[in-house]
Amino acid sequence: MKQQLESFIETTKPSCLVADMFFPWSTESAEKFGVPRLVFHGTSFFSLCCFYNMNTHKPHEKVATTCTPFVIPGLPGGGIVMTAEQANVADDETPMGKIMKEIGESESTSFGVLVNSFYELESAYADFYSKNVAKRAWHIGPLSLCNREFAEKAGRGQKANIHEEECLKWLESKTPGSVIYVSFGSGNNFTNEQMLEIAAGLEGSGQSFVWVVGQKNENQGEKEEWLPEGYEERMKGKGLIIRGWGPQVLILDHKAVGGFLTHCGWNSAIEGIAAGLPMVTWPKGAEQFYNEKLLTKVLGIGVNVGATELVKKGRLINREEVDKAVREVMSGEEAEERRIRAKKLGEMAKVAVGEGGSSYSDLNRLMEELNSRK
Repeated sequence: MKQQLESFIETTKPSCLVADMFFPWSTESAEKFGVPRLVFHGTSFFSLCCFYNMNTHKPHEKVATTCTPFVIPGLPGGGIVMTAEQANVADDETPMGKIMKEIGESESTSFGVLVNSFYELESAYADFYSKNVAKRAWHIGPLSLCNREFAEKAGRGQKANIHEEECLKWLESKTPGSVIYVSFGSGNNFTNEQMLEIAAGLEGSGQSFVWVVGQKNENQGEKEEWLPEGYEERMKGKGLIIRGWGPQVLILDHKAVGGFLTHCGWNSAIEGIAAGLPMVTWPKGAEQFYNEKLLTKVLGIGVNVGATELVKKGRLINREEVDKAVREVMSGEEAEERRIRAKKLGEMAKVAVGEGGSSYSDLNRLMEELNSRK
């Protein structure tokens, strides 16, 4: 893409270039034409601080095995315990390690960093990141709240595999806060066996649910062997299964939804936060274990389903664990306290992107800096 991008920059002369972290070469390409490059990080300040401290202090190199827990050193507030596997720190000599090193070097010479978060959510980590890691950083999220109209919310991401009106009609038949929304992101890499346990766990919880199962993957056959026999008939009116892509933002914002079972990818996590929902956390890889710690240990709005290692390792989460975590998030005294905290964060998120809010102001500050360069 390098040649095409440089040709585009040269002919359009943009005020700046915003490029995802995985295009480190774009900093050099932008500089070639005197254009500032902004790095976009699709994760939280908390995760970025964790990655930085893990690479700086390398505690993972001092533990005996990948499953030995240790405390991430140097974090504001401290007390975040991980294993080397969960921390997902790649050795500098591996292909991923080399890419991450390039990303770090590119970030240090870029104009600054954009983060899809808001200051009130993780202020200590935003301050730490701005002071110790990036020379300039702007929090401009939650970006999903920019989609204010029905069509914008419904069209977020890909085209949904269910008509929005059909989905909303189903939700309208439920009492407020009674439905749990279940989605593991765009990459569904669960085995049939694991999917069966999820299905049985949801049924056992007695909770109404909307479950986006995503597209089939190599772990699943042609037949739908991941559903117990007669499951959809038994769950008629109780559970709605969406095969493929679901209108996530619309569903999360609906009053009938009272919880979110998520893989903790940051897009999903921040959309759940913006909707003011408590979450069942089921990280699968990447930086998701960091995000899970933010939701459960820092913000106090999440309950871990029991996922302690990468999904590819094949550790089965059984139906009893799914059932227990769903119940814990949806009902009881602790659940109510968690829901209150989540609702407050959702309200703060909306204030942040509104006129005069922290994200609104940071975006204005960024634009002023870019204009002053002209």
